[in-house]
Amino acid sequence: MLMRHVHLDFHTAPQIPGVGQAFDPNAFAQTFVQAGVQSVTLFAKCHHGHLYYRTESPARHPGLRPGMDLLGEQMEALRSAGIRCPVYLSVQLDQWAARQHPEWVVVEVGGKLNGAAPLEAGWVCLDMSSPYQDYLASQIDEVLRKYKPTDGVFLDMCWDQVSCSRWALDAMKKKGLDPTHPDDRRDYAHGLALQYMERYWRMIQQVLPGKPVNVAFNSRPLGNLAEERQWLKHVEIEALPTGTWGYSYFPTQVRFVRTMGLPYLGMTGRFHKNWGDFGGLKPQAALKYECCQMIAHGAGCSIGDQLHPTGRLDPATYDLIGSVYHYIEKLEPFASGAQVLADVAVLYVCGEYSAAPGNAYEGVMRSLQELGYQFNFVAPDGDWNRYRLVIVPETIRLSHDQRQALAAFVAAGGRLLLESQAALDQFDNVWLGDCGLQGMGASPFQTTYFRPTTPTAALPATDHVLLERGIRLKALGDDVNVLARIVEPFFDRTWEHFCSHAQTPPQPDASPYIAAAVHNNVAVTAVPLFRIYATHGNLPVRALIGSCLDQLLPDRLLKVTGGPSFLETSVTVQAAARRMMVHLLAFCPRRRAKDLDIVEEPSEVSDLRLSLRVNNPPTSVDLQPGGEPLAYRMNGDRVEIEVPKLVGHALVVLEGVDLTEVSP
Repeated sequence: MLMRHVHLDFHTAPQIPGVGQAFDPNAFAQTFVQAGVQSVTLFAKCHHGHLYYRTESPARHPGLRPGMDLLGEQMEALRSAGIRCPVYLSVQLDQWAARQHPEWVVVEVGGKLNGAAPLEAGWVCLDMSSPYQDYLASQIDEVLRKYKPTDGVFLDMCWDQVSCSRWALDAMKKKGLDPTHPDDRRDYAHGLALQYMERYWRMIQQVLPGKPVNVAFNSRPLGNLAEERQWLKHVEIEALPTGTWGYSYFPTQVRFVRTMGLPYLGMTGRFHKNWGDFGGLKPQAALKYECCQMIAHGAGCSIGDQLHPTGRLDPATYDLIGSVYHYIEKLEPFASGAQVLADVAVLYVCGEYSAAPGNAYEGVMRSLQELGYQFNFVAPDGDWNRYRLVIVPETIRLSHDQRQALAAFVAAGGRLLLESQAALDQFDNVWLGDCGLQGMGASPFQTTYFRPTTPTAALPATDHVLLERGIRLKALGDDVNVLARIVEPFFDRTWEHFCSHAQTPPQPDASPYIAAAVHNNVAVTAVPLFRIYATHGNLPVRALIGSCLDQLLPDRLLKVTGGPSFLETSVTVQAAARRMMVHLLAFCPRRRAKDLDIVEEPSEVSDLRLSLRVNNPPTSVDLQPGGEPLAYRMNGDRVEIEVPKLVGHALVVLEGVDLTEVSP
């Protein structure tokens, strides 16, 4: 898989004249060559619905010079320079078609046409139940036949779109669905998306016979990968952190995507904010952080840009991209074919909840990343049995077979953490056996406190607030290791009784209920610690999560001491080379504006100490890129390594390591 991509948008309004007038094929190609780019996704059709190639279609951009084949000239220039060039077409967004055929526009449930109002700036969505689907098929077919062979097709804006158009209503009724029922409308929209994806995929393979052509369907729900992987050769995770995605999205989603067995790319942008942010360049440190994070998680890199309407690439943009991609190029000998290791599996259902701010999965990602654990998000019916520890967040509802499988996992020596409602489910269903605890139902209090039984610097001897409702659990014997007890308030805050400005203070004595406990390789929490940490950021809550995990997995894959909490770590291996690696990332996003976090500079970290579980002593340990030898020593089955200094990113490389029995 190539590691250095550019995704080149060109959503150009029809009112802009002189489209492509400054395009210079040689300068165009050399700009990408000098920036170290290996692949550029080129535009055949944009969201405005306009076409940028040689065609008789009236949808051709009116500002494009007569006879000019912008797409073809770009392809020829890039291929002459040895650069791949997949082709981009917009799917459900097409302003030109919407103006010509308003009857093709998605109809909302209330009867309103989808998208921007007539006097508003913005897109509208086309209904794939309408003849628009055939209209788009003809455009794809034309592009493929004119420019074959192609290096791939990128079809954008392919989400499940509910519509109540006459075509959608008729199709739902033919399928025996009830259009008045929201679930039936959603099921039809999902099935429709799968239908046109399969249609276009088959069409592309037939037009370009031989080696299967890579087709990327963008904007699809990642949780549907198991169903859609039959049409995919790789996955692209679009996530512009300074756009609407934020810095939590990619590290969460990539930990799920990488369990699917497909190559994958991360996609960020050079923009200060979101797509089409002309005049907005993000700091070099931010782009380097985002690309190094992709490499650390086993992904290739894709950086989004938007070409100016004149067809001239911006030199400053490619100075920025080149400064990052030349660094990534130095890492590629250690990144190519590398597999990411993890010893913790977090059961995960990708959907609307997982995209909402402050959800439990975001809390898992933040807390475990900050605590230095190596983990993946795995579907409940996925291959989690090969991990050493499984976490079941509050949101997961397990089937009977899944409960039985987890019980067998624990009986065979696996470790398990059950959180709040997921914990209560196991008591209600009695599927796990003896946890040494008894479930007592939901807590009557919205806000409670926890008191650590063994105070530490991170968990001082005080009552720490828990700002979300939990459950009540009792320990049944003295052999249960109670890490913290619940302290209940005098009362919940209501209009009838409240105290001071916030939550009611705790009662003097701890309740008989536990907040977190460990027994027989199973940890149970009575409160939704992960959601609390994602929503409220309580550091004592993170420390309590750490206490549970340390009890369950004292011999975890990697331990790091001496670093800041924002230090990110990832362990990768190249089995054929007998090479084990630890990525270290030290970048700290800061809130610079409302809803905008920015990385302005890399952080310098000194005197790190790594302890990594290995099967045998390595033959050498050094710091890449650069090859600086590092001091190390063996301590039982662990190698202890000293990293004197890093700035932003460094890669610790262990050569000559036996990987046959390493954790997954």
